[in-house]
Amino acid sequence: MFQKKRLILFLASIPMFGVVAAFGLAPDTVTEQIEQQALSQAIELPTPTLTDSGTFDFWREERIGSAETLSHLLQRLGVAQEEIAAAVNAGHEAKALGHLLAGRTALARVTSNGRLMLLRYLPTEDRMVTLERVKGGFKAQELAIKPDIRYVTRAGTIQGSLFGATDAANVPDSIASQMAEIFSSDIDFHRDLRQGDHFSVVYESYFYQGSPIKTGRLLAAEFVNDGQVYRALYFRDPKGRDGYYTPSGQNMRRAFLKSPMPFTRISSGFSSARFHPILKEWRAHKGIDYAAPTGTPVRAIADAVVNFAGRQGGYGNLLVLNHQGPYSTAYGHLSRFAKGIKRGSHVSQGEVIAYVGSTGLATGPHLHYEFRVNGEQKNPLALKLPNAYPLAPQYRSLFASSAQPLLSRLDTARNSRTASLD
Repeated sequence: MFQKKRLILFLASIPMFGVVAAFGLAPDTVTEQIEQQALSQAIELPTPTLTDSGTFDFWREERIGSAETLSHLLQRLGVAQEEIAAAVNAGHEAKALGHLLAGRTALARVTSNGRLMLLRYLPTEDRMVTLERVKGGFKAQELAIKPDIRYVTRAGTIQGSLFGATDAANVPDSIASQMAEIFSSDIDFHRDLRQGDHFSVVYESYFYQGSPIKTGRLLAAEFVNDGQVYRALYFRDPKGRDGYYTPSGQNMRRAFLKSPMPFTRISSGFSSARFHPILKEWRAHKGIDYAAPTGTPVRAIADAVVNFAGRQGGYGNLLVLNHQGPYSTAYGHLSRFAKGIKRGSHVSQGEVIAYVGSTGLATGPHLHYEFRVNGEQKNPLALKLPNAYPLAPQYRSLFASSAQPLLSRLDTARNSRTASLD
């Protein structure tokens, strides 16, 4: 539901921080981390079988896209073009590399000049496929594994953007995105962030023989926005239903998300009078425009049924969703619709439904978003929208017992801004 950016981590920093991957340091972001010596002792990496003289090594992690090939994945992982053919040819030795599964992740050690040293891919939780550089080329191997799951705690402070702060705190991309998604019903990350806001996260990290193989699930998060504290805790009940809840058991999943896109800026707000840049006249603007590059994913703000998907006047490519009760939403100027989107199809909250474009009366790529009540456009930023259902009463005691250790970790992170690995 979010477009993933590439994670880059110096190999030398892995023993210190114990994460799968990390971002580059944002220039204006401040983060505090302590006990680094303890972390370096907690992880023992095996001696690499082959090193790359004269260049830096990076770990890079990418989520596999729909129908993606090994060749395309290696390109996104930063592997040089002249390396890819040999790697793909060796990859034929492992069947799983010929049919990559969308949504899974791949972790690669790549040098700064694009030489692939090692690729790790988990088609299932207990199988790992490796593609490793050996003398004369590459070798593919499939292993049955039992990974170690460790809990990682991170904390950071907002100085500019959310991702700038998570970069500096060495929070993996997937965890930063999960945190933003969880809090998206309470915090509008387009307009609500304040300098000095801070966050803490507890998440899973998977290791095999002392080396990271993938980032797991976000287990707990705290975000302090303009002095207001928001906390979320992951819980799975005995029937297998899972989600994120506040410490009091309220469901973090709202009936409606605050925004159809996680990280873009509002270029034009809801207004009764706005000068139209193309028509050159004053007219009401009964929606919100989000500036974003063409192709940026647009998500459904709530469960819905598609009412309309097609071309309509100044809207260009328009998608209209019918939600529960009197609510509906409209998404205009789209470049294209997501696969399977057509009149009568069902979509889930957070599902990618279309992509940003500039069709219709648009001066540039952006999303025109409308929130409608009984067919009338309303300002979604001024509406009080309904919440989702709370935690079932019979599971409250179980939730409380599982929540306590996570809350303790968040307290520790908030008080000391520590980074730790257990």
